[in-house]
Amino acid sequence: MNNASAATAPPATLDDDAWDDLLSFIEERRVIPIVGPELLLVATDRGPRLLLDWVAEKLAGRLNVNIAELPQPYTLNDVVCWFLSARGRREEAYVRLRGIIKEANFEPPAALRHLAAITDFDVFVSTTFDPLLENAINLERFNGAPSTDVLSYAPNRIADLPSERDRLQRPVVYHLFGKVSASPTYVISDEDLLEYICALQSEHLAPEKLFHELEHSHLLFIGSNFTNWLARLFLRMAKRQRLSDPRDVGEVLADDHSSQDDRLMSFLQQVSVRTRIYRGAERFVEELHHRWQARRKPAAPASSTSAARFLPPAREMPDNAVFISYAREDLAAVQQIKAGLEAAGITTWFDMDRLEVGDDYDRKIQRNIGRCSYFIPVVSASTQRRLEAYFRREWSYAIDRMRNMADGALFVLPVSIDDTNAAHALVPDKFKALHFTQLPGGQVSPEFAQRLVDFMRARSQ
Repeated sequence: MNNASAATAPPATLDDDAWDDLLSFIEERRVIPIVGPELLLVATDRGPRLLLDWVAEKLAGRLNVNIAELPQPYTLNDVVCWFLSARGRREEAYVRLRGIIKEANFEPPAALRHLAAITDFDVFVSTTFDPLLENAINLERFNGAPSTDVLSYAPNRIADLPSERDRLQRPVVYHLFGKVSASPTYVISDEDLLEYICALQSEHLAPEKLFHELEHSHLLFIGSNFTNWLARLFLRMAKRQRLSDPRDVGEVLADDHSSQDDRLMSFLQQVSVRTRIYRGAERFVEELHHRWQARRKPAAPASSTSAARFLPPAREMPDNAVFISYAREDLAAVQQIKAGLEAAGITTWFDMDRLEVGDDYDRKIQRNIGRCSYFIPVVSASTQRRLEAYFRREWSYAIDRMRNMADGALFVLPVSIDDTNAAHALVPDKFKALHFTQLPGGQVSPEFAQRLVDFMRARSQ
């Protein structure tokens, strides 16, 4: 790059106006962070290290790789390539790596926890295979409960966002290059990365909802390790148009190396004027978190008359939980029921997003109904309209369990959230014989909550 282009290179920081703009977009949920390996600084027995460097060393030992023959400092790709060149089984590398990650069980780094604490972020994209980002979100937002939706891409298994972004009920972490598993369905080498990038550019293999959000959102590339040309390709792939074309959204590259790449900086300055540069991934997250907290208004005092706060259910049903069965259209009322019951100390569970399909999903629901403490079918005008729906299968599973119970044993507690009554409800006959509780709009009455509390106490004695 010549001196003239160097003089006009974008500054490696953001001014106050740029920060104000970014924070405003974040508050409007128009920003998606794309998180890379430079934020994964973990505590090891040899001090803080980047996760992928530590993994490369451990995997070399597990696969008996001669590190003396590798370039120094070596990378995970170097380890995998040496192993394959020595006629090692490709699948073995993924299995061994999964074991290494599982055994390590690292705590999420502080930078990830600061990023996760910014609750205006609802969709995160990870370019690494580890679980640290979703663990950070669960710790910061759900007291460690596994309540974050985790999706992962693979060219032969295309996962997409469950719904449009404004309808998401829980934060989502999307592993764009796969998530660690015993199968070769995640990126651990440059060859893997090439295959994933090619697949993601295919019209038929791309996750359409996710890419729609990336195209129309401001993006934060934080801690990426993209090379010069991969950074250009990834930007173009995310924005789905020429980078020089006018567009309403921009991006920030916050990492430890992009600002030092003269050719990349020259390209961005000349072609992608909406791209801003910030030097230092951890420093960027620290400043972002600090500025976001400073802009937040003090929380208003809690009012006894205010609606109970809704927390999403955990992905796995807790022991002794009350199972709530409902039609999708009644989700808002069901959220109120959950919040009201849990305010009374009653653990509830329902399947909120129904991301999974097939026999495994069905077995999970059947198993949960088989071990829940009580079963609440939510009856409404929506269930009246839907003569065929999955909630009716849930009702059938509840009746199957009742067949093993003594006469008069209490298990099913039907609830109506509107003026639908037992006499006209399209429910199984066994439900009609039970007492229907009216909870208009899902607002839990003190009497119903106390009744269920008493049932739970009697059950535990």
